[in-house]
Amino acid sequence: MQSVSAFFCLSGSDIVQWMQKNLNIEDQVEALHLGTLMAAHGYFFPISDHVLMLKDDGTFYRFQTPYFWPSNCWEPENTDYAVYLCKRTMQNKARLELADYEAESLARLQRAFARKWEFIFMQAEAQAKVDKKRDKIERKILDSQERAFWDVHRPVPGCVNTTEADIKKSSRMKQPHKTRKSVYGLQNDIRSHSPTHTAAPEVKEPTEDELRNQIQLWQTQLDRHRLKMSKVAESLLSFSEQYIEYDPFFTTPEPSNPWISDDVTSWELEASKEAGQQRVKRWGFCFDEVLKDPVGREQFLRFLESEFSSENLRFWLAVQELKKRPIREVPSRVQEIWDEFLASGAPSAINVDSRSYDKTTQNIKDPGRYAFQDAQEHIYKLMKSDSYSRFIRSSAYQEMLQAKKKVKVKRL
Repeated sequence: MQSVSAFFCLSGSDIVQWMQKNLNIEDQVEALHLGTLMAAHGYFFPISDHVLMLKDDGTFYRFQTPYFWPSNCWEPENTDYAVYLCKRTMQNKARLELADYEAESLARLQRAFARKWEFIFMQAEAQAKVDKKRDKIERKILDSQERAFWDVHRPVPGCVNTTEADIKKSSRMKQPHKTRKSVYGLQNDIRSHSPTHTAAPEVKEPTEDELRNQIQLWQTQLDRHRLKMSKVAESLLSFSEQYIEYDPFFTTPEPSNPWISDDVTSWELEASKEAGQQRVKRWGFCFDEVLKDPVGREQFLRFLESEFSSENLRFWLAVQELKKRPIREVPSRVQEIWDEFLASGAPSAINVDSRSYDKTTQNIKDPGRYAFQDAQEHIYKLMKSDSYSRFIRSSAYQEMLQAKKKVKVKRL
C-alpha cells in the first residue's frame, strides 16, 4: 500500500520543529538548512510552487513516495521526460499547464525524437487514460509526486541539479546490481503500491499475492504495448516508403551504385551544386532537409531575400558556424554576431522574443559557443512554421521541381 504520509501535508514550521526535537538540533537555522537539502533532493516538496527548499512558515509540504526517492539511483531518460511533458499537455487543468521552460524542452525533445514521436505520444496517451481511472484525490497526489520528481531531475533553469552529485555515482558503484529503470516502463503502475520499491535495507521475499499482482500488471502493460505496435508499424512504413528511393540498397541510384562499383559519379552529383529531381523533392519532406543540403540552403536564402527576411537564415548559419570555431576565436565571433544581428541599430536585426533576447544578453557576458542557443531556436521555429511552408508553396520551388521532372522524362 502507498505510504499514508503521502496523503497529508505538514507546514514548513512543523518540519523545522520536528527536526530540532528529534534530531537534537539546537540551532533553528541549521535545522532549516538540513530540511532545504532534503527538499532539494526530493524527499519532500512544497504544494504551492516548485521551488525545492524548506521555508519556516505556513507553507504546506508533502512527503515524496519512496518509489521516487533519489536513494533508488534513478537515471530517467529523455524519452521518459518527453512522455511526461506530452501527458501534461493532455490535461485540462490549469495546475498542469506547462511552464515556458517545459514547453521549450518539449519542443526540443520533439525535434530530437521526431522519428519515434508518434510512439511517445501514444505512450503518453495510454498513461493519461490509466491516470483518469484513478480516484480523484489519488490522481492529484500522484500528479504532484511525479512533478516533484521531475523538478529534481529536470530542474527549473537557474536551480542546481542535485542528481549530478558524486554521492549518486558512488551509491551506484557500491550497488552494481541496480539497473537503469524507466519511469514509464513495465513497473510504472506499481509506483508506491508495491513495498518492493521502497529503499529498505533488506530484500524481502515477495508473497504469492504480490507476485500474482505484479504478473497481472506486466500482462496489462504488454497488452497495451501490443496494441501500439500497429500504429508504430504504420509510422515506420510511411517513413520507409518516403525515403526508399534514397536508399541505394533498395533503389539503384543513377548513373550507378557506388556501393557495388568503382563509379563514384553518384556521390559527386550529391556533392555538386546541381540539384537533381530527387534532391529537390527531398526538400519538401521537412525543414531540416533544406538546412542540411548546401543547395537547399542557397535556394531557401534566395527565397528569403525576396521576402526581405534573409537575416534569419544568415543568423542561424552564423550560430551553427560559431559552434565549430576554435575556442580562442569564440569571444570575438560572439561579439561580431551580436553587433550584426542583435545589438541596438544592428544592420541585419532579427526579431526575437523578449525572453530569448534577455537570456542572450546575459550569455554574451561570458561568451561561449552556445551563447545564442535560445535566440537560434526561436529563429528556427519562425522559419520552420512560417517561411519554410511559403517556400515549398512558392512558384520558384514548384518550377524547380517540375523542371527537374521534365529533364528526367526526356532522358527516359
